[in-house]
Amino acid sequence: MRNRRLKSTSPLFMERMEDTVRAFSSSGRAFFIFFTTLLVISVGGLLYILNASLLVAVPTRGGAWSEGIVGAPRFINPVLAISEADQDILSLVYSGLLKATPKGDYMPDLAESYTISPDGRTYTFVLRPKIVFQDNTPVTADDIVFTIAKTQDTVLKSPERANWNGVLVQKINERTVSFTLRQAYAPFVENLTIGILPKHAWQSVTDDDFAFNPMNTTPIGSGPFIVSKVSKSSSGVPSSYTLRAFPGYVHGVPYLDTINFRFYQNEDSLIDGLKKNEVSAASSISPARLNELSDLSATHAPLNRVFGVFFNQNQSDVLRDSTVRQALNDSIDRDELVRLVLGGYGSPLTGPLPPSVLQQSSTAKASTSNTSLETARAKLTAAGWQPGPTGTLQKTTGSGKTVKTIMLSFSLSTGNVPELRAAAEYLRKVWSDLGVHVEIGVYDQGDLTQNVIRPRKYDALLFGEVIGREPDLFAFWDTSERIDPGLNIAMYANSTVDHMLEQLRITQDENQRKGLYQQFTDAIAKDTPAIFLYAPDFVYIVPKDIEGLDLGFIETPSDRFLSVTGWHRQTDYVWPLFAR
Repeated sequence: MRNRRLKSTSPLFMERMEDTVRAFSSSGRAFFIFFTTLLVISVGGLLYILNASLLVAVPTRGGAWSEGIVGAPRFINPVLAISEADQDILSLVYSGLLKATPKGDYMPDLAESYTISPDGRTYTFVLRPKIVFQDNTPVTADDIVFTIAKTQDTVLKSPERANWNGVLVQKINERTVSFTLRQAYAPFVENLTIGILPKHAWQSVTDDDFAFNPMNTTPIGSGPFIVSKVSKSSSGVPSSYTLRAFPGYVHGVPYLDTINFRFYQNEDSLIDGLKKNEVSAASSISPARLNELSDLSATHAPLNRVFGVFFNQNQSDVLRDSTVRQALNDSIDRDELVRLVLGGYGSPLTGPLPPSVLQQSSTAKASTSNTSLETARAKLTAAGWQPGPTGTLQKTTGSGKTVKTIMLSFSLSTGNVPELRAAAEYLRKVWSDLGVHVEIGVYDQGDLTQNVIRPRKYDALLFGEVIGREPDLFAFWDTSERIDPGLNIAMYANSTVDHMLEQLRITQDENQRKGLYQQFTDAIAKDTPAIFLYAPDFVYIVPKDIEGLDLGFIETPSDRFLSVTGWHRQTDYVWPLFAR
């Protein structure tokens, strides 16, 4: 009955409205229609604005990514990978027990959970249930044990072998595996990001055939992307790879449908490919070449590397003088160096740790080149160094027949890389203005390693150190590492520092580690065995419409893909109720 009454009153209402409108004069009807239309438009506009203000943008699946890489992959295999091309595709196809994050820490990947024993020697991992490889075969503890065994195999000579020496790997059950170390080693957790091989696919491959198996270029992993197409040149070298999203990835299907990699022979051809829009993304381009790509979008983050000048006091008399080393250090305006040599893509350093590890003191850095030189010159003058006939500083020691004049001169060796050559020339100019004669020696990488660094035949070495995600500074600074194959290229010896480095290796507590890092940095600053210059930025050329990219912590270039599952080029707008 109620509905019937509503229906009957509706025509009556409309009749009365029509009567009212007819009663208006012609001008009144015009005003009525105008204001009614205005009311409808206003209400509609308000509803539209309200709706738009409440909608939220959410990423949607779809779209492709095209990227250029210098070099071509040979070993997309976590046991054998060497080159950046290998590591780039490896990071997308494989997954490990743990996954590094852009924040610099770790999250479970294939693992559901893990525990560390109180003595810091045993790590026990429980795998997630129902995890699969890209051929839909289950991932089990057998795959973990098999992968590490191959890494430890002396015949295969894996680049990762040193990280697993002396580690006992045991299968507890199908979903549980343990790792036992000879002694506590806090940075060990980083090793657990290694990609896991499918045992069922590799177990019949002999050691002799391991490096030649086709699965090294058409891999089967459990990561977010699966190789779907490989194109090769007439000589059989891969020219491009197409990867598609893997629906079975443990952290969900990536938003991007496909990632296309195109391989170039050198940096020149890669830059040309960017200009021709053959690819829309690229990394590891020299800072000096970035101005050629100024119309493209670039993002950047500090690399976990330390570049500096390392002194060999065993070979150079003048560099044994601590005042000389301190003056050389004081004379450098690091801000200017980063601006001129790296185009601003870098962080000035005054200590042995990259910015991601410890905020470093800026006391060694002056505000301008002039004040830096004045400070350095005053130290040398106070120590008895005076300009000689050629303008190079010299110092007279001894008396009578033992009088000896020492020239402030030494050689500086470095690699044949544009950035290092430019940095060496910058240092030579600064130190020449100070009154120091520097002879620069530039070497190709193989020659530098074999004939200069390994036999320690240099006065000073301009070089870079790759500091891991879990910094282990032992190899770079412990007394026992002064001789090849140790990496203590400053030939530094300090028993107190040795003890700090040992403690850093076994200490798990983060606050204690920070304290030890600070003590270590202070000790190095006091002795000045090296001059620390900069941490270069990782620069990534990317399309302007990419969303969700988070570079964060970059240890190696392949770390740019740590956030790849969240990258998206398409968005939708929904009410908050429907947003994930």
